[in-house]
Amino acid sequence: MERLGKAERNTTETRVAVSIQLDGNGEVNCITGIGFFDHMLTLLAAHGRFDLNIDSKGDLEVDGHHTVEDVGIVLGKAFHQALGDKKDIQRYGTAFAPMDESLATVSLDISGRPYLHIEFPALAPMAGDFDTQLLEEFFRAFSIHGGITLHIRVLYG
Repeated sequence: MERLGKAERNTTETRVAVSIQLDGNGEVNCITGIGFFDHMLTLLAAHGRFDLNIDSKGDLEVDGHHTVEDVGIVLGKAFHQALGDKKDIQRYGTAFAPMDESLATVSLDISGRPYLHIEFPALAPMAGDFDTQLLEEFFRAFSIHGGITLHIRVLYG
């Protein structure tokens, strides 16, 4: 069975369309209008070896909040749809990711019960054109709409 999910969201602030193929090979096309955010979403899909298409237009002249949150909402919905009945998945998982001077860990439970716990050291206010205060908004929206218990911790770096 193909594990494909598609979702859209249209509001007065944003228009977001996402498709995700969990059994892909890391082909990615992310257009949010926020370069660093696109970069991080691209890396997520490439390293996760799933295909991801995100097309988003938002009120970036105001700020990135609506775009980042709505991408999280729609990505969560598409991910949830792609999992279907969740047959034959590993429900729990934990991974550590060392990247240069940083070390992060993520633990998740694809239970249908959303929850987010996120911890990270003080960050610079901006990473390129991305407002780092929006990280929690993105992961909270993804967790809620994906039905995922998600614990993220950046240990250092």
